[in-house]
Amino acid sequence: MGSESHDSVHIFLFPFLAHGHMIPVSDMAKLFASHGVRVTIVTTPLNATRFTQSTQSRKSSSGLIQIKAIELPSEEAGLPKGCENVDTLPPSLDLVNNLARLIQPQLEELLKEFKPTCLVADMFYPWATEAAAKFGIPRLVFHGTCFFSLCASEVMRLHKPFKNVSSETESFVIPYFPGEIELTSSQVPAFVKTNDSSGMNQLMKARKESELKSYGVIVNSFYELEPVYADYYRNELGKKAWHIGPVSLCNREIEEKSNRGKEATVDKHECLKWLDSKKADSVVYVCFGSVANFHSTQLKEIAMALEAAGQDFIWVVRRGKDEEDQDEWLPEGFEERMEGKGLIIRGWAPQVLILDHPSIGGFVTHCGWNSTMEGISAGLPMVTWPVSAEQFYNEKLVTKVLKIGVSVGTQKWIMIFGDSVKKETIVKVVSEIMVGEEAELRRSKARELGKQARRAVEVGGSSYQDFNNLIQGLKNLKSQQLG
Repeated sequence: MGSESHDSVHIFLFPFLAHGHMIPVSDMAKLFASHGVRVTIVTTPLNATRFTQSTQSRKSSSGLIQIKAIELPSEEAGLPKGCENVDTLPPSLDLVNNLARLIQPQLEELLKEFKPTCLVADMFYPWATEAAAKFGIPRLVFHGTCFFSLCASEVMRLHKPFKNVSSETESFVIPYFPGEIELTSSQVPAFVKTNDSSGMNQLMKARKESELKSYGVIVNSFYELEPVYADYYRNELGKKAWHIGPVSLCNREIEEKSNRGKEATVDKHECLKWLDSKKADSVVYVCFGSVANFHSTQLKEIAMALEAAGQDFIWVVRRGKDEEDQDEWLPEGFEERMEGKGLIIRGWAPQVLILDHPSIGGFVTHCGWNSTMEGISAGLPMVTWPVSAEQFYNEKLVTKVLKIGVSVGTQKWIMIFGDSVKKETIVKVVSEIMVGEEAELRRSKARELGKQARRAVEVGGSSYQDFNNLIQGLKNLKSQQLG
């Protein structure tokens, strides 16, 4: 893919231990390798297995990717159970500090041994900038979100407009920010609204300071998607950044698309066979990512809505078949009535494989950036259902700026459990992205963005060029250091 020779460059990738952070890093590794760049992914033994499976599916680049596993001591060392993947453990100062104490020395040993050209480390490792600097190695920050949300969160941090409203539900316009974007205080992350010394606040402060000292920021987006905000981030906020996405587009084959993340709980060939039996743009795909969760009552509302909407659907549910509340979250006889019309996937789905299929006509999403970017790349209109993190910002990009989505109307930022939405509302918004003139207009806009996304990563495209600019800059920096 890469026309320039970058074989002198060696990149260390250091992802946070959560699927939403590891999946784009896996894609990034393949992207770097496709340009002839050597890559080493530094992670834990459990996650090393998944990275091996997801990065070795493309034989042409697999020889350039290696994985180094850092051992994590037992729970007695201060790490919570299951910390090799923290999807169910919200990031906290204690967790990050413990990971730093146990991982930093091992990472530094690897940096000293291999002396890579650059370290790309997740935002949740603020200490990585200093660790890399010990060996004269530049550090790039990976946030895993878009320019719009990076800008919005920084403006909110600086100006705190939520302090000027009288209630949680009163709306305000994000000041000094393009687009007249409105939010309510209840949609703002809880830690942003407090000035206390909580773990998350300390973590965000440390993250900010380390980013200022880093080489810059790497962004999984493309210029044509959000040019105003890419320029604002660089010019108004003075940030050094490169857009290299959509990184998921490096997965071209069925095997590559199905090997991302955890092992799918549905057979990919059976899934494709089911999709092949449907008409183009007739199926709505419903998935809320790897962290967001819903109570049984909300799941039942979604089930009733999908039945009432009358659309064929694929619904990914984070519930096991044998869980005790099986009868509580599905209406009686639901699966029998929906046989052939709906496919429920319990657990993990091969999302990109599904989204790219011609029969998918719309996407109900929590607005995590990986999912949002994958939906945009597939050219799909969306129902936006944000829950936490920066998802309410992402929603505004999709609905107000790009105009390819319809909001389900959630108003409350909650760490894990989603806000309550009734059946009638869900039916209405699903219909708005699937049928009628407005739906076709959104689909047309979404398809054009999907085409632009693909052009961006091809030779000569905006992300292709920015990627080469990044690598060339790193090579020049290394030459200066050696000189």
